[in-house]
Amino acid sequence: MVGGLIVASERWHGRYTDDTDLHKPQAMHTRATPRVGGLAVIAGSLAGLLVLGPHNMTLTWLWPALFVAALPVFVSGLLEDITKDVGPSKRLLAAFVSAGIAWWLLGGVSRVGLSWADALLSNWPVISLVFTIVAVGGCTHAMNIIDGMNGLAGMIATLMAVSLALVALQVQDTPIFLIATALASAALGFLVWNFPFGRVFLGDGGAYFLGFMLAELAVQLVVRNPGVSPFYALAVLFYPVFETLFSIWRRKFKRGVPVDQPDALHLHQLVFRRLVRVTFSRDRRHAVPALCNAMTSPYLWVLALIGLVPATLWWDNAWALCASMLCFAAVYIWLYVRLVTWRRPRWLLLPSLGRRHH
Repeated sequence: MVGGLIVASERWHGRYTDDTDLHKPQAMHTRATPRVGGLAVIAGSLAGLLVLGPHNMTLTWLWPALFVAALPVFVSGLLEDITKDVGPSKRLLAAFVSAGIAWWLLGGVSRVGLSWADALLSNWPVISLVFTIVAVGGCTHAMNIIDGMNGLAGMIATLMAVSLALVALQVQDTPIFLIATALASAALGFLVWNFPFGRVFLGDGGAYFLGFMLAELAVQLVVRNPGVSPFYALAVLFYPVFETLFSIWRRKFKRGVPVDQPDALHLHQLVFRRLVRVTFSRDRRHAVPALCNAMTSPYLWVLALIGLVPATLWWDNAWALCASMLCFAAVYIWLYVRLVTWRRPRWLLLPSLGRRHH
């Protein structure tokens, strides 16, 4: 409902909320579009939890604490969506503040699966605080990195939330299950307006909110349930984390540019240009830009599932979780190298283009 209201009232708020910079390197849209879809996600999550909360005493404490902790990073992202004047360093700082508040209210990372590190995290709260801030803040910021195509970040967040809910259900952690389910449902509600035609964008506020909530749910699932491997928390969030680390390496060591400088060389942008957009003629491409944009996302959904499905099945097996992350990284790098060198796999091309080449 909130997403529909944003779309219907664009004429009144569009001058403030629209993404009008169509020429920035990472831009993949051709018309000004509201980028405050995060309001719809947070409204949907709140609505679901206000209904579910009174039936579970643990949940009535857990979800308000998470939402209070999420406020700094959500507000900073929303201000960027409206003013376009909140730099990435300030938003990253807000993510660190949110992670610190969550550590204070709910506790933080206390084990990572290595005995010496677990001893440090358990015996030295300041080390746990710093590690949690960096890990949760980094994962929060990483979700914003993959927000570039209609249906991409929203569906990836939905799949991650579903994975968290399924694992929480198996270990009988009802509060985490309910919060993750509400988050997945809210993201699906946003996707009604975002995919495939991009009537509203997730924006920095929405991407940061989803990233923070997913990272915190992963941390709390491990903290509250000793049977869940610490590696699961990383495996469930591995796609945006790996995308971020790979982008830092690519910019700093391969291109020699600042790591926070936007570019058009993320994997989803390469898939768009070299697997999807080439299907359409020049004239027709401009006639269906939203559909062309949206056809990119399913490629990345499948890629994310390469790591998510094994992580959801073997959430208590550290070796299987590490293998799932290695498998994802190998497929990601293989696809990236093939696309960046114009050696795109023919079997990945859309059917119309594949027939034309035979």
